[in-house]
Amino acid sequence: MSRIGKQIITIPEKTEITHSGRTVTVKGPLGTLARDFKSDIAITIADGTVTLKPAVVSKTVGALWGTYASHIKNMVDGVNKPFVKKLIVEGIGFRVEMTGSALVLSLGFSHKITVPIPEGIEVSVEKNTITVSGINKEQVGKFAAEVRALKRTEPYKGKGIRYEDEVVRRKQGKKAV
Repeated sequence: MSRIGKQIITIPEKTEITHSGRTVTVKGPLGTLARDFKSDIAITIADGTVTLKPAVVSKTVGALWGTYASHIKNMVDGVNKPFVKKLIVEGIGFRVEMTGSALVLSLGFSHKITVPIPEGIEVSVEKNTITVSGINKEQVGKFAAEVRALKRTEPYKGKGIRYEDEVVRRKQGKKAV
């Protein structure tokens, strides 16, 4: 039994959820999100709440129950308040700048790296802090992870790209005898 799937999702004001066939659409002040779900989970929208129940009892449906509940909750949260991820770029000579609809990074390589910004995501750069925001939690997290993967923080000097709340465990370097 899914603990997350059992929870009732409340629909805030100015938010509208429609369910037609396999598609659930959430409209809110910041935009619209739509997602397809399998028919194994029965989605009921009534009296300002959304409830999910498994239509068939099996292991995979039990796993999908909580997952679908999380997806719908994230959709409702995203159309009301955007999801934000902050990345910090540390290192001498490491720079970040916006060029049109792309992010240009200088990360100590012999060349600059250009990362196109996907549609539906807003990116802002201040000094060496990259702020990624958008209404789709999945897209925001994926883009932030792709940028971070370009130069992960190394444990000796702490150079690289890391999340704002990430703690980098530092290692001791070579000792002079």
